[in-house]
Amino acid sequence: MLISEHFTPVSALFGGVILGLAASLAWVILGRIAGISGILARALKGRFGWEQGFVLGLLTAGLLARLFFPELALAHIEAGYARLILAGLLVGVGTRLGNGCTSGHGVCGLGRGSPRSLAATVVFMLAGVATVFLWR
Repeated sequence: MLISEHFTPVSALFGGVILGLAASLAWVILGRIAGISGILARALKGRFGWEQGFVLGLLTAGLLARLFFPELALAHIEAGYARLILAGLLVGVGTRLGNGCTSGHGVCGLGRGSPRSLAATVVFMLAGVATVFLWR
């Protein structure tokens, strides 16, 4: 169960702007879509490149934020390791079936006007709503 204590529109907006900027830079500079599942898959395959740096940056930023801004940790997940591992595996299967993840389709694909990404994002959102509705 995810428990959110505060609604934080300013930090959410700031995070969205940073994510949009990163996705735009990946597209303009590298000619690549900043879909995290695809980046992670390529990072695990081979030589050190921008993909490994991107994943390392994600992990490092999270650790630094937790270390220097512990008050920003506003969510707590009450689930055992088995449930979290199962959830992660299901997300992985879903990204393979959907040929991309929420960042690839929802941020980058919608920004490029992709009909396939629009369909995928609608399915992601409906699945999330249905899961919350059924779980609670």
